[in-house]
Amino acid sequence: MKKEIALPEIVTRNEWIAERKALLEEEKKSTRLLDEVRARRRRLPMVKVEKEYKFEGPEGSCRFIDLFEGRRQLYVHHFMWFEEPDKFCGGCSLEADQNYNEYFFNELKRRNVALVAIARAPLERIEEEKTKKGWNFPFLSSRGSDFNYDFQATVDSSRNSEYNYDEAENIHWLKGFEGDLAAKSIFIRDDEQNVYHAYSAYTRGLDLLATHYNYLDLTPYGRQEAWEDSPEGWPQKPTYE
Repeated sequence: MKKEIALPEIVTRNEWIAERKALLEEEKKSTRLLDEVRARRRRLPMVKVEKEYKFEGPEGSCRFIDLFEGRRQLYVHHFMWFEEPDKFCGGCSLEADQNYNEYFFNELKRRNVALVAIARAPLERIEEEKTKKGWNFPFLSSRGSDFNYDFQATVDSSRNSEYNYDEAENIHWLKGFEGDLAAKSIFIRDDEQNVYHAYSAYTRGLDLLATHYNYLDLTPYGRQEAWEDSPEGWPQKPTYE
């Protein structure tokens, strides 16, 4: 038997306009609140990075300051890699496929921002993935360093037990997990080449960076994930299916 498709309620145009205007007021409140949060983020203090991190790229070893490419700010995508199996995160890969192109990088550069992806994977594995996917953005290995652990991008009982500024064991969906997790970090440098940690975000704090989510959020069925508050009968599937 063919399954009946759930649909929103049908109303008159005038009724729809009234509902839409009411929702618009809530959307405006949300936008203003987001602007306030962004303003507060711009006023967040920073912490000097004291460790001398080393990274491996196609041209050899490089220092943290080198990643800035002479720019003032650095955006780090902690690119998730799973040792067992030897696999890069599908979500990280999708973000790179969607966004990491010449036009995107030019807009960042115009505003004095460099972007680099960093993974714990060996450099040869990264280069293999770049070739397979046709990627040409900066993608370095932090293999052997504390970088991922220091910025909570990897949970490991012997090196880092925190994620999103909480103990991982306190986060119900992380109990017993060890490995990479979604994370982005922002750094800034001064004229003396000192590097400072300005910001990091994790889990739902990265929603706005997932382009497809922003498109889906405007549709009646949304992201179609089980955690969403949706009407009865809406298509939904487990988030981590």
